[in-house]
Amino acid sequence: MQALIEISDKQYLVKKGDTLFVPRQQTAIGDTMEISSMATIDGANTVLNPAVSVKAKVLGHVKDDKVVVFKKKRRKRYQSRNGHRQQMTQIEVVSL
Repeated sequence: MQALIEISDKQYLVKKGDTLFVPRQQTAIGDTMEISSMATIDGANTVLNPAVSVKAKVLGHVKDDKVVVFKKKRRKRYQSRNGHRQQMTQIEVVSL
């Protein structure tokens, strides 16, 4: 059984036991989050807007890989290089 969930305007297709990285959540490490599912997929059956909620355990808060932003204007001797690391939360799906 799989569920389609939405966290911070991003959608994820999850099943029990999945570990995934989502944008930073204001939940303490070790706590459980309850996320409402948008759809449930069970074999060939798909149910939209079910009354099923997904429970996920917060494993930790980490930073994502660095994204390098490089700007350059040719023939003007202008170039700028910046880096950015997005804050992420690692969660594990406990139950559907």
